[in-house]
Amino acid sequence: MDGRENGQVAPRQLLSVTDGIFLTVGMILGALIFKAPSTVAGATSSTAMFLFAWLLGGLASLCGALVYAELASRYPETGGEYAFLRGGLGRGVAFVFGWARMTVIQTGAIAAVGFVFGDYASEILRLGEKSSAIWCALAVVVLTALNLAGTLQAKWLQKAMETVLIAGLVLFSVAAIAIGGTPKPASGGGSFGAFGFAMIFVLLAYGGWNEAAYLAGEVRDGRRSMTRILVWGVIAVTALYLLVNMAYLAVLGLGGVRESKAVAADVMRAIAGDRGAVVVALMVCVSVITTMNAAIFTGARTTYALGRDFPILARLGSWRESGSTPANALVLQGAITLALVGAGAVTPDGFQAMVAYTAPVFWTFFLLTGLTLFVFRQSQGPAPFQAPLYPVVPLAFSLMCLYMLYSSIDYVRNPEYGPKFGAAVLAGLVVMVAGVPLYFLARGKK
Repeated sequence: MDGRENGQVAPRQLLSVTDGIFLTVGMILGALIFKAPSTVAGATSSTAMFLFAWLLGGLASLCGALVYAELASRYPETGGEYAFLRGGLGRGVAFVFGWARMTVIQTGAIAAVGFVFGDYASEILRLGEKSSAIWCALAVVVLTALNLAGTLQAKWLQKAMETVLIAGLVLFSVAAIAIGGTPKPASGGGSFGAFGFAMIFVLLAYGGWNEAAYLAGEVRDGRRSMTRILVWGVIAVTALYLLVNMAYLAVLGLGGVRESKAVAADVMRAIAGDRGAVVVALMVCVSVITTMNAAIFTGARTTYALGRDFPILARLGSWRESGSTPANALVLQGAITLALVGAGAVTPDGFQAMVAYTAPVFWTFFLLTGLTLFVFRQSQGPAPFQAPLYPVVPLAFSLMCLYMLYSSIDYVRNPEYGPKFGAAVLAGLVVMVAGVPLYFLARGKK
């Protein structure tokens, strides 16, 4: 195949099932496995419930990945959810999504991951009282500048880093389980609302399967292969996450995981001393930088697509030939992210504040994207790849999104989390809704 379809360049089907599984694991595996477990432990009452949350996250992610695989086979174009929503629910919904991704979802996610980097970088060199926020801001500035210059990671380097990370996590986990420690028990937590709060962070750690679904157009025999790729990719990550969390519990116990700000470093410190903790912190920092760079790269492309579709935002839709980058979109994205880092710095926990800011908006559009599959099945018929067990799988995914949307808003009323992060939840929703009048203004501009 020459990669052309109707005279236009089309994706070439060069990926095997093994290639697809490896890429899927790499897309999902990220920085949050080093940060989210502490928050999840704080919202669960037992080790069984803690581990069940991670298993449930894998099952929910698998349902979502299968839904996105079908959507990607129907709209295999740049833009992801923006293209799905535009095709299924119209330009208005797509515009508000693009606006929310630019101001809340992607920028908030970059800031959240940046705070993880800050926590672990502070284990190596502390920069004062606001060390985590300072490291976070520095990372945003440097990585945005690199993207502006057109500096992109080579595929072989990305694969090498993922291979080292996976191998390191397995060795770290086996060593921690074998050596053990003095686990600290925990009490409290375990309510229905608290479990929903825990699942917000679990599913955030599983984030990335929606990107993996876009491989559909580049996999040989995609109709059969995508199911195997997504199933085994998510299973592999689920197994790795369970192994890592079992290692955390073996050394620190549920109580110790709850109290830790840098759980992997604390585990390594317990079994190998301060030098071991610094090595783990360095490994985590490399992993987080990779995640941040990818998020900065892809986020600016969605903003660029929005600018191309709506003249009022045309400056965001310009592409700079030097370095081949959407320069204006990158600069705006960096500025918004830095503003969010500043806001997160004045909260009790910048990471949790950014999750609270993004979660309701994130799950709103995940729910709407899941519902578009039902629209397409009615209006378009069969797709090149179809989610199995229809309508069970897309219905399960949609119900999960609805529950997570409820949970991400409901914990404002939680006496432990609400006073700390309720303002962040409301701020995210207000910014999202601001996109509605902006759409009507943009629609009127020619």
